[in-house]
Amino acid sequence: MRSAAGDGFLAVDSGGSGLRVVVGTPDGGTTAPRESRVPVRTGPRGIDPGHLMEQLVPLVRASQQEAGVGGMGTAVVGAAGFASLGDALRAELPGALEREFGVRTVALVADAVTAYTGALGPRPGAVVAAGTGLVAIGTDLKSWRRADGWGHLLGDCGGGAWIGRAGLEAALRAHDGRPGGSSALLARAEEAFGPVRELPGRLYPRTDRPAVLASFAPHVAACAESDPVAGGILREAARHMADSAAAVCPAEGEPHVSLTGGLFGMGAALLVPLEEELERRLPHARRVTAAGGPLEGSVQIATELARGALTLPGDEAMVYVVTPKRG
Repeated sequence: MRSAAGDGFLAVDSGGSGLRVVVGTPDGGTTAPRESRVPVRTGPRGIDPGHLMEQLVPLVRASQQEAGVGGMGTAVVGAAGFASLGDALRAELPGALEREFGVRTVALVADAVTAYTGALGPRPGAVVAAGTGLVAIGTDLKSWRRADGWGHLLGDCGGGAWIGRAGLEAALRAHDGRPGGSSALLARAEEAFGPVRELPGRLYPRTDRPAVLASFAPHVAACAESDPVAGGILREAARHMADSAAAVCPAEGEPHVSLTGGLFGMGAALLVPLEEELERRLPHARRVTAAGGPLEGSVQIATELARGALTLPGDEAMVYVVTPKRG
């Protein structure tokens, strides 16, 4: 995959559980993804561009060497929380990428947009992206509509952290003897985290709290078939997901609706009630399998940018593009 200087591109997917990186060329494919499992920090200015670059640089250097890509003219960074927490990235990341890698054209993109692009490409519809968090995004190819994606304290309803938190709450209810508790989830919580009376001290100080909460979601799914409380949590998650999908899906025509993200690997306990809710809420939409995920979406956007043929609707909060100044 040898390339002339500046012909290559960088594509990044930064989410609640870490980031993944590929390097490629528009006509020559990409490297295998390299990843960091350290989530990029957020602070008073939002997503921390310095911490993102600390994670990014060694991954990119290794990928460049593997690919034989000496120069990269284009970079696309899909980032969780970008729409509401992206001010520092907009101000600092394009300059940092130019200084470090010589990148001149940069697209900073909400992870919902990369999820949409990877799943459906350039067609009207809606995508529910669910991992640690949850966001739904839809477009009629004229503008974007977004629902949720507000983070684990204010939203992300139905996402991995939401499910994990609800499961741990049910475990604590069982520990206390309050209604709505689950002894099965209590046993799972103590197996995963130790005595639940110590859970607040273990959880609250963590900077990666959403990922820790989400790590309990598979335990909820494992209990769902035999435990009515766990099953009810997943049914409620499905309702939240369908609410978000309905809020963004075009009302006319036959839009496509797709699901993407690691949360849907939990299987039938979540997917069956979700399919029922989507059919009830969006009978005019056509359910399709996602072609790819957020990283594939970043690659598609980077390829279009490198060719000067970006087709996505413009929206600075969702797709922020910096190009070289002329003259």
